Amino acid sequence: MRPARPDDLAAIVALTTDAYAPYTAIFDAPPIPVTEDYAPRVERGEVWLLDEEEKLAGLIVLERHPDHAMIFSVAVAPAFQGRKLGIKLLDFADEQARSWGVPEVRLYTNSRMERNIALYSAYGYRETGRRANPYRPGWTLVDMTKPVHRAV
Repeated sequence: MRPARPDDLAAIVALTTDAYAPYTAIFDAPPIPVTEDYAPRVERGEVWLLDEEEKLAGLIVLERHPDHAMIFSVAVAPAFQGRKLGIKLLDFADEQARSWGVPEVRLYTNSRMERNIALYSAYGYRETGRRANPYRPGWTLVDMTKPVHRAV
């Protein structure tokens, strides 16, 4: 894992677009991470990249808050899916939360991303509520949280 740099922006956008492409087709519109401006996030140190075989295989966008870490996006390049890299990215979020001294990691996802919800649930996240997406009328967000235990 490495922090993203400004010269990674094109690769971040391409990977995110490719990873979310199946949902773009289902929703008839791109999910929020596809339309995000990543330059400020890279500048704030929120974007982390996972390289495999000397290629960008995945990324996680992780925000630091006073009482939690918030995952904005987890994306794995289609060529690298099925290799448990998403779990590796979620493990990284847990490690960062511990290093920041916050007790939990939070995320939200679209209610129609059932496969993702199942993955997060299997990984220890629990649903804490559902709400309307303020940016996309008719879309419902699922809020989820996972406690992280302090390193021993």
